[in-house]
Amino acid sequence: MKVLGFAGYSGSGKTTLLEQLIALLRLRGLRVSVVKHAHHRFDIDHQGKDSWRHREAGAYEVVVASDRRMALMREYEQPHAIDPHELLAELDPRVDWVLVEGFKHSDLPKVEVWRPAAPGQPERPVHYGGDDHVVAVATDAAQLPRPTALPVLNLRDPEAVAQWMLEQGARFDYLPQAVEACE
Repeated sequence: MKVLGFAGYSGSGKTTLLEQLIALLRLRGLRVSVVKHAHHRFDIDHQGKDSWRHREAGAYEVVVASDRRMALMREYEQPHAIDPHELLAELDPRVDWVLVEGFKHSDLPKVEVWRPAAPGQPERPVHYGGDDHVVAVATDAAQLPRPTALPVLNLRDPEAVAQWMLEQGARFDYLPQAVEACE
């Protein structure tokens, strides 16, 4: 599997870009998975559902499955740092691409999605100058705040971003790391 992260500030366009890239890669017959960093208290379950009741009763993990989909919910007894490698280990290894949204401080190769701050807002610092894991910058800005030798991808041209990914594909082959089991 090939793994590529997309990191940037909230509202920079990461989710929209990933949505477009997923569709483009699928059109090429590729299987795509996504790992998404979420806010602290997110939930995919609903009060009153059987799976919610099992979690409320104290189940550590609940797997809900049908003939169309499967979801695994795991309750951590104590908050802990989420490692994207731990999440990648949960995925089907037969997937062609995994797009990782968020995890801006991870050691995964990533594209920094950058847009200038809205008028009246303080400028957000870029990471590409100090993060060796940033392999490209996707932006729709006419100019970046700092020069870079990295490829600059047009955020408004997802087809070109997908083409760049496919051309660079060999550099994104994922070698799983040993991760400690959750406690």
